Amino acid sequence: MSMNQVDQFFEAMVARFQPQAAVDLDAVIQYRLAEGESYYLTVSDQRCVLDRGEHGAPCVTLKMKFDTLQKLGRGELDGMKAFMFGKLKVSGDMSLATRLAKLFPAG
Repeated sequence: MSMNQVDQFFEAMVARFQPQAAVDLDAVIQYRLAEGESYYLTVSDQRCVLDRGEHGAPCVTLKMKFDTLQKLGRGELDGMKAFMFGKLKVSGDMSLATRLAKLFPAG
């Protein structure tokens, strides 16, 4: 895994963002990868902005390996199954975590 791969993955994720699914949403979604990288997405006013690093007060934090994130992003792995099998750890707003597939459809 290279930084370039991770950056490209998150940039593609932002490109798949569905503004109509975020009409009522103002949130920060933190991603912490087991490999040590952290990114967060700020969703506000039906827009999504990607930043590297840690946000001070995310609404939800998702922890996983990059491989798991890629499988989720390609639709090869269901988020609930990943959570139940311990491949995905979620802290914070669980209801927001369940909306992610609509906000960022698999691609």
